[in-house]
Amino acid sequence: MLIDDLQEQLKQLEPDVQTIKTFWKNAAVEDKITTLQKKAEDPSVWQDPKQAYILKELKAFENQRDLYQEVTKNFSDLSEMIELFKTDESELQKLVDDIRKLSRSVRSFKIQLLLNEESDSSNCFININSGAGGTESQDWAEMLTRMITRFCERERLNASVIDLQTGDEAGIKSATLFVKGKNAYGLLKSEHGTHRLVRISPYDANKRRHTSFAGVHITPEAQEVAITIDPNDLRIDTYRASGAGGQHVNKTDSAVRITHSPSKIVVQCQNERSQLQNKETAMKMLKARLAQKQKEDKQAKAAAQEKKKMEWGSQIRSYVLHPYKMVKDHRTSHESSQPDLVLDGDLISFVESYLVQN
Repeated sequence: MLIDDLQEQLKQLEPDVQTIKTFWKNAAVEDKITTLQKKAEDPSVWQDPKQAYILKELKAFENQRDLYQEVTKNFSDLSEMIELFKTDESELQKLVDDIRKLSRSVRSFKIQLLLNEESDSSNCFININSGAGGTESQDWAEMLTRMITRFCERERLNASVIDLQTGDEAGIKSATLFVKGKNAYGLLKSEHGTHRLVRISPYDANKRRHTSFAGVHITPEAQEVAITIDPNDLRIDTYRASGAGGQHVNKTDSAVRITHSPSKIVVQCQNERSQLQNKETAMKMLKARLAQKQKEDKQAKAAAQEKKKMEWGSQIRSYVLHPYKMVKDHRTSHESSQPDLVLDGDLISFVESYLVQN
């Protein structure tokens, strides 16, 4: 019956609405609005060099409050209306679209609230590297690259490949993506770490079960003023690009590799048409990596995690395709029994559970 379907939909939304209410209370947004309003009403605010920032922040919080009130009120009103018209099928039918709209609003607002760190709105670089294990791990790295790319498509983010090192037999040794779009880093930062795959190997003639590892490193794009690099600390090498691309790729040394001696960070780019463009992109990537390293150096826990090897005990998520089907995030304990959907980019539930916990 329609009444049962509508009640079930609201029941599924209830945990998210409660998460929004809890976060709103813990974040003390109303207190922040009150404080900013007092500052904005102070006549001396116009002499404050931060005046524009104060007004902008106040407006952002007020807009956020309007959305919060709209989402929570709509949820309450629809709950009451379903109860009121539970015996009137024609009136219930009118609520179907309203509940569908509410579902979209709840999810969108929940993500918006959870993405509250300064770097969450940044574009980002994604480095994917195969672990030990040759072809198996290289194939797994390629599968992860596709999974992340598909997730970006679902979330309307623009992911472009700026470097790709193909495997000896299949898969890839490494890939670097640059992702642009609203909250790109915030939506993708949950994928940072080691990913473990368990399956019957398609490369094993005896059909044995194999375990493969691949590492994913997510770095927010750094602002131009965030980092200063001494040119004397750089070693810049050019080489012939590999992969698809026609005659240009095969005949010119347009690819660029930059090594930063003090940090030992190496970045490379071969996606652009010219050596100069590749160098500019590689430098942007290097600045992002160095800015992220500075941040991690101040956080011992993050630094220790970054040094973990891609092996047993260090994975953030396991993807088991045999003898049963399960994807489990070991940080949040969130699970999915549909690994095919997850590997096709359906990651939003994992993203949300990570953001809620962190």
